[in-house]
Amino acid sequence: MALYRRLSGNRHVFRRHSIAALYSSGDLTNPSPNVLHSPLINPFQFSSSDDHNHTLNSRKLLTFYSPHSSRIELSGFRQVLHFSTLANSEEKKKNEQQKPSWVDTYLPQKIRPYAHLARLDKPIGTWLLAWPCMWSIALAAPPGSLPDLKMMTLFGCGALLLRGAGCTVNDLLDRDIDTKVERTRSRPIASGVLTPFQGLTFLGFQLLLGLGILLQLNNYSRILGASSLLLVFSYPLMKRFTFWPQAFLGLTFNWGALLGWAAIKGSIDPAVVLPLYASGVFWTLVYDTIYAHQDKEDDLKVGVKSTALRFGDSTKEWISGFGLACISSLALSGINADIGWPYYAFLTAASGQLAWQIWTVDLSSRADCNRKYVSNSN
Repeated sequence: MALYRRLSGNRHVFRRHSIAALYSSGDLTNPSPNVLHSPLINPFQFSSSDDHNHTLNSRKLLTFYSPHSSRIELSGFRQVLHFSTLANSEEKKKNEQQKPSWVDTYLPQKIRPYAHLARLDKPIGTWLLAWPCMWSIALAAPPGSLPDLKMMTLFGCGALLLRGAGCTVNDLLDRDIDTKVERTRSRPIASGVLTPFQGLTFLGFQLLLGLGILLQLNNYSRILGASSLLLVFSYPLMKRFTFWPQAFLGLTFNWGALLGWAAIKGSIDPAVVLPLYASGVFWTLVYDTIYAHQDKEDDLKVGVKSTALRFGDSTKEWISGFGLACISSLALSGINADIGWPYYAFLTAASGQLAWQIWTVDLSSRADCNRKYVSNSN
């Protein structure tokens, strides 16, 4: 019975010491620098020769911890649980980031780098390029008629090819910068998976396919479409010279607002098409400024410019103004085209989505900025 009491007392001492080892101050509620801790305590280490001394020490420790022992144990458990939850969250996030795309799953290995170069695994850019084309084609349709399905298909394919060509040009020109930015250093040319010559050859292939689509349009549209290449090739350089590269991206990405109408009508109507084009430019300034906030720390280190750096803490005020200008320009285009009420119903829904992006985006969170950017494909 005496042996049981001794072992039971030593077990309590061991538990107290183990808890105290978790905290440098000993008592979480009343820290004391005089408490000694040992992370490795053997409850059976007490010999019979110094049993009396250890019993006294045990009583002292027991008296010291008894008021708060349950609190310390619970706090320690919560702390361990907190760290475990954080670790699981980080591991889940890492696994999601490393999840292979359909390009890595289904395409032959030799083709994958080119698919990544054209961003086939990230269709958001294609959608953003295609939407102004579709708007323009729909506005150009005769009243009461559906948009021209053939033209929408051609422009959809053209958006895929032109977006891929633009990404290839961007990666060729920015290969030295991309190696210094965390988000872009794994791109095919920056990482060395493809050589610049291979990228240039792939660019020629994309432009050749794009030419095949352009030749199916009328002569006016061919000239108008070919003129957009100047913007495609110059946009990647703008971040070196101006804080407004997003404005140049808007001029480039929304060229289809001019081209779609021209492909149907054989010319452009400035009263309808120019407000439509302007609305696309303002829209791009909203979503690409949000997108640019993902890279603002890296951009500062590398020395490139963006509207995210230009606007800083005033970003939401700026993009709110751009959002209002976008919706106003779309409304003006609809009025000049004499569009019926369903157009304005859809415009109201689009206004709500744009307002949601601007008001809820967390510009300090890369993940949230990317979520809001991707939401523009809807």
